[in-house]
Amino acid sequence: MVDGFLVVDKAPAMTSHDVVAVARKSLGTRKVGHAGTLDPMATGVLVLGFGNGTRLLQYITDGDKSYTATVVLGAATVTDDHEGEVISESDASKITDDEIRTGLSKMVGQIQQRPSSVSAVKVDGERAYDRVRAGEVFELAARTITISALEVLEIRHLGTRIEIDIDVTCSAGTFIRAIARDLGIDLKVGGHLCALRRTRVAGFAISQAITFADLKSQSFTPLELSDVARATFAVRELALDEVLELSFGRPLPLNSSDEVFAALSPDNRLIALLKNESGKAKPVAVFAAAN
Repeated sequence: MVDGFLVVDKAPAMTSHDVVAVARKSLGTRKVGHAGTLDPMATGVLVLGFGNGTRLLQYITDGDKSYTATVVLGAATVTDDHEGEVISESDASKITDDEIRTGLSKMVGQIQQRPSSVSAVKVDGERAYDRVRAGEVFELAARTITISALEVLEIRHLGTRIEIDIDVTCSAGTFIRAIARDLGIDLKVGGHLCALRRTRVAGFAISQAITFADLKSQSFTPLELSDVARATFAVRELALDEVLELSFGRPLPLNSSDEVFAALSPDNRLIALLKNESGKAKPVAVFAAAN
């Protein structure tokens, strides 16, 4: 298959680029990308696009995401997760479950969130984590994000520390580590993340994922562009004459949707992405010529 998608369950202690590198070997192409970086400590859904699939990745990356995570109260770290140096410790034993739930509830909705300094966000052309590793101390500017759901699954009181399992659904650009950090700041005991698993990216769930071992051994069946398009966009079913028009990059009559939408042929091929503009449905990207 020349074009398509894979949903991989990323294992811990590897980067997203490590997964892409193995996918390039397994798929026999250099043209492989992913929809949203996962930290090395994190596991879970990593959506890979290859061939023409890479042209759809930006739309998937912009979709909302779901995670399960474990927050630790009682210590703050330089990276806001368990892999970083501890910079402060406090006794969290007097923090109540109600205080924890109230603190987390403040983060639901559209909020301003400051990304972790050890992140892939670029500052003056450099990744923030590279500047931190070089010894620079700074804080990134807050950005607007949306946390649409934040459920507390379990709270465990462990001496001077507390562990909280949470389930989060959020917009692109949300840092789950920042949720742990900010809860610790709010409760004045420090907080960091000790586990993170991404369970969904846009329309792609962990139940669809193959293992890293499957990826290496080529034990998988990729998703076709048309299936991904149907899971990601509103769809316009084309007539044969419309397929011909789009294959030449010509616009079609206005569509009922105002968003970017997928145009599929009668034989279920992704022909183009379209967007309403100046009274026409104009091609944003053309993927297939008429047969």
